Amino acid sequence: MARLFGTDGVRGLANRDVTAELALDLAVGAAHVLALRGEFRKPRPRAIVGRDPRASGEFLSAAVAAGLASAGVDVVDVGVVPTPAVAFLTGRLGGDLGVMISASHNPMQDNGIKFFDRNGYKLDDDVEDQIAALMGENWERPVGAKVGRIRYDYSAVDAYVDALVDTVTYSLEGLRVVVDCAHGAASVVGPLALERAGAEVIVIGNEPDGENINHEYGATAPRRMAAATVGHSADVGVSFDGDADRCIASDEEGIIVDGDKIMGMLAIGAAEAGRLKDNVLVTTVMSNLGLRLAMEERGISTVQTSVGDRYVLEEMLRHGYTIGGEQSGHVLLTEFSTTGDGILTALHLLSRLAERRVKMSELAGAITQLPQVMINVKDVDKAAARTHEGVLAAVAAEEAALGDTGRVLLRASGTEPLVRVMVEAPTQELAQGCAQRLADVVREHLALSS
Repeated sequence: MARLFGTDGVRGLANRDVTAELALDLAVGAAHVLALRGEFRKPRPRAIVGRDPRASGEFLSAAVAAGLASAGVDVVDVGVVPTPAVAFLTGRLGGDLGVMISASHNPMQDNGIKFFDRNGYKLDDDVEDQIAALMGENWERPVGAKVGRIRYDYSAVDAYVDALVDTVTYSLEGLRVVVDCAHGAASVVGPLALERAGAEVIVIGNEPDGENINHEYGATAPRRMAAATVGHSADVGVSFDGDADRCIASDEEGIIVDGDKIMGMLAIGAAEAGRLKDNVLVTTVMSNLGLRLAMEERGISTVQTSVGDRYVLEEMLRHGYTIGGEQSGHVLLTEFSTTGDGILTALHLLSRLAERRVKMSELAGAITQLPQVMINVKDVDKAAARTHEGVLAAVAAEEAALGDTGRVLLRASGTEPLVRVMVEAPTQELAQGCAQRLADVVREHLALSS
């Protein structure tokens, strides 16, 4: 039986896969696993609940709050906030758990539910499985004064913004920045944090209406941000995704700066300052080979994990590493945050730019990436991608042809029904040809019958 939880919580089509009933049952299970066992706040445990602006988040957050309160947990609803704000506020407001209702970078019709422990960390697989196992089980319901209460505190996020700004070493005064908020959870707090840090901010994608989140704006569609950076003669552009745990940037010429380059720039700066633990940067298997080579040139080692910022964080916490992340723009700065935070990432990237007093193109030029092509192959049996003999043989043949000059990666998506075919090669033409051949093989051998 497939796990209910994916690589980043429970996610799917809102009101079909992710229903109010599911949200309520998950909340009850989470209450029993995270809040009602062992020590908790008195007289009742407390949960912090936030959401992004999706229309479905309104009824899902209400269902989560209802489930928690019915189990005897007090709920503080902090409204529309970034995912990392829920992680932060869970600790700041003394919560025993945090819940974020968001499908992150996914389209508007999707939604998801992710949980944080009392310290603001995402849950281990075994804890998620404990929550899933309790769904549908009988339990003793509190009655009378023992039921939880629900209150709303939409001003709590101000403390999050202040905490972000306090982490910045160099003032952003003099920097003109285009900020793309993806019509998402960062629409207010993202620009506010950068302005408080001293930047001149030009905002786009900051008019959420419940339906336009991530649509043609944000970290998964950064071209509009890049064009605005050039159009406004800005020094740099930054683009968040719907729940603001990602950040993608643009230099002054409109060239996209992805998560690999952002991580690399921050790691170089931290190493120069003697703050990069063991001179190690933690990446995933999706990070560009060029990043590893650029880090090696500067005496920085890279450690790879599976895809998913939770796996990056596990490796970082295991060894005390301080910077890690994903090419997608999830960047983890464990000195300052328990989870990926796009706004925090933007602040530190801009602080590095202010420190160096150079153009973003020069700063980003320290990391030269190999041409990379990724093709998403839909409607295939993604579980068989790692075991099918025909697919494995095709991958082996392409790897042999590339040798040490490139690499191939096939990965089943953890949040969508598809297989990602990623190829890096010395030229764009070689990468495209190899990726297309492998995509055709995957489609031929793994296509789902209609």
